[in-house]
Amino acid sequence: MENINEKIISLTKEIGLPGIRKNFLLLEEEFANRDNQYKQYLYKLLELEFYSRLKSRKESRIRQAGFPYKKHLEDLLQKELPLDVQKRLPEIEQLEFIKQGRNIIFAGNPGTGKTHIALGLGIKACNENYKVLFTTVPRLITQIKESRSEKRLRQLENQFEKYDLVICDEFGYISFDKAGAELLFSHLSLRAGLKSTIITTNLSFDRWSEIFGDTVLTAAMVDRLTHKAIIVNMNGKSFRTKETLAIKM
Repeated sequence: MENINEKIISLTKEIGLPGIRKNFLLLEEEFANRDNQYKQYLYKLLELEFYSRLKSRKESRIRQAGFPYKKHLEDLLQKELPLDVQKRLPEIEQLEFIKQGRNIIFAGNPGTGKTHIALGLGIKACNENYKVLFTTVPRLITQIKESRSEKRLRQLENQFEKYDLVICDEFGYISFDKAGAELLFSHLSLRAGLKSTIITTNLSFDRWSEIFGDTVLTAAMVDRLTHKAIIVNMNGKSFRTKETLAIKM
């Protein structure tokens, strides 16, 4: 006849509770010689399951966000960052901008920590139960074009609108044609004033026309993205240059 342990194992498989299946035998010995401890036993068992699922959800959100690698805000060398971001980071890392649907634009020369900070904010957002997408602007334009040609653009737009935070890295590294610029503008406009987008760019706003090739579209894009946005000046000394010089010394 099936014993109670086998029944518990069977039930946890049926209802999808792997944490309970993993932990109930570990707790059995701890509570075996105690009287009237069943509720405490059950509570502790369910608590283990709760934290196990919480950890799995965080890991799943981080995996699905598409981060190229993991960078955490705690790893930043704060004193090496440009002054503007040193002042603003304590407020930004509270993630209130996501609740408010505000954009952040990190603009400055290469190697000053723009992508690191964006990744750190994205990972922190995942850990706080926000749905995040990380992409580069060239990759996003390619994805939009492919979706349009395959007649599933509306499906992509619906997905894009649902993210609490979208991080668009490398804005301005590669120029694109007018069709790509118009598609990007339309796509990012879906989130304007509703959901947060982080942009990292090495170009000042007056040079965005170099990648859009259209002054009217550039003006519209700047206006749409910067409305109520947090704009952070990231001009400063390059981390990579510092590291290279340090190696040569």
